[in-house]
Amino acid sequence: MHNIKAVIFDMDGTLIDSMQVWRKVDNDFLHSRGLEVPIDLFENLPAGNSFIQTAQYFKDRFSLPDSPESIMQEWTKMVSHHYETDIKLKSGARELIVALKDRGIKIGLGTSNSLELARKVLSHNAIWHYFQCAITGDLDLKGKPYPDIYLLAAKSLQEKPENCLVVEDTLTGVQAAKAAGMKVFAVYDEDSYPYHSMMKEIVDGFYPDFHILATELFRLRK
Repeated sequence: MHNIKAVIFDMDGTLIDSMQVWRKVDNDFLHSRGLEVPIDLFENLPAGNSFIQTAQYFKDRFSLPDSPESIMQEWTKMVSHHYETDIKLKSGARELIVALKDRGIKIGLGTSNSLELARKVLSHNAIWHYFQCAITGDLDLKGKPYPDIYLLAAKSLQEKPENCLVVEDTLTGVQAAKAAGMKVFAVYDEDSYPYHSMMKEIVDGFYPDFHILATELFRLRK
């Protein structure tokens, strides 16, 4: 880990505790159209899980008349208030980011969410200004588990993939980071619990919280 020059963070479920908000969005969005939420809703996103691709997936899977753009706008409207007011950082996330900044390590964001929502929630939590790049799921890129988001983040940070560490919370996220040729740490999120055993086989470290992750990261960099 001594060669790590940049750390790229996923956002939802990693930096912020937001996955239950999105589960409610799935329910409310489909129920408003008289549809039930299938158990396997997210088990096969053929083009990746970016904001754009997930909207297209919903349109195709449920034969919706809505355009992907209108679906994204509706989702944004449903969660925007939460992202501006009450979604918080996970414990220890701010301290880690400040410590990385103090050590001269570059900091990037690689999220399937939109730039608008990323800016809102990270500004509300007073850490947006620490990020030297933000690669988001409303760009024309393949989403996770494809490596495109993380490769573009490394390019934006002017670092080689092998000099980047990704911090993630999902199976598709760690798969994307590994496909990009990067080191990857996973931090616990309850929403990904069914996939934790598979994630542990892939990642370079799996941690219950940011406090322990930070301790291990800085120990390994010595």
